[in-house]
Amino acid sequence: MRLENKVAIVVGGGQSPGETMGNGRATALLFAQEGAKVLVDDNRPDSAQETAAMIHQEGGIAEAVGVDITDEASIKAMVQRCLDLWGRIDVLHNNVGISIAGGDAEITEITSEAFDWVISVNLKGMVMTCKHVIPVMRKQQSGSIVSISSIAAWNAYPLIDYKTTKQAVIAMTEQIAFQNAPHGIRANVILPGLMDTPMAVDTRVRALGKSREEIAAGRNARVPLRGRMGTGWDVAHAALFLASDEASFITGAALPVDGGEQLNVG
Repeated sequence: MRLENKVAIVVGGGQSPGETMGNGRATALLFAQEGAKVLVDDNRPDSAQETAAMIHQEGGIAEAVGVDITDEASIKAMVQRCLDLWGRIDVLHNNVGISIAGGDAEITEITSEAFDWVISVNLKGMVMTCKHVIPVMRKQQSGSIVSISSIAAWNAYPLIDYKTTKQAVIAMTEQIAFQNAPHGIRANVILPGLMDTPMAVDTRVRALGKSREEIAAGRNARVPLRGRMGTGWDVAHAALFLASDEASFITGAALPVDGGEQLNVG
């Protein structure tokens, strides 16, 4: 029970349609299994509700909230809902990101509208969420913020918006960690590699018109460790460690969860 008596917000705790489990849903479930009260937030309220129902079925405590991560008022209402329910926020888990689904493209092909949209979802949303959660954590003089970047921040990645925003999430985390360390607030970032999740695989199936087996095989072949992608549970267990008191002396860290994919660079 590594999060016993703690309150966690999991932004992106639902998931897009697909055959497997996403990072956010797996993290919400694992946090609840480890004793946390979990506010599951997603721009798809029905999907957030599904996650909360799964937690309830296991005997955990959760509430679901629909949130538009591009709208600061929606974010503020989400934070207030958590305080109204449980009076504190011990863990903020930022699991938000789009690429192909947001119109991401190579730099010579990107449109201004797509660039602005992906920036708004992938970066601005996290910044605004931290803006409203950090004052709560400062008042408590404690808290853990775990954000999801991507190994694309370090690796060769062909689409400009995703790589740029995921690199920026690392910089955001470092700044938050430094500025809030005196308040007992830790901030760390996870860099997932090639994952077998609905956002990563099924979105490409729909966008590229290929079979799921074909997309999965191509991604598996690029992973050094056992030649297969990771799962949402791999990210969830890393998030649990960073959120828990086991990582009480870790802040400003960028943790790859990628099966050694970054070793392919160079």
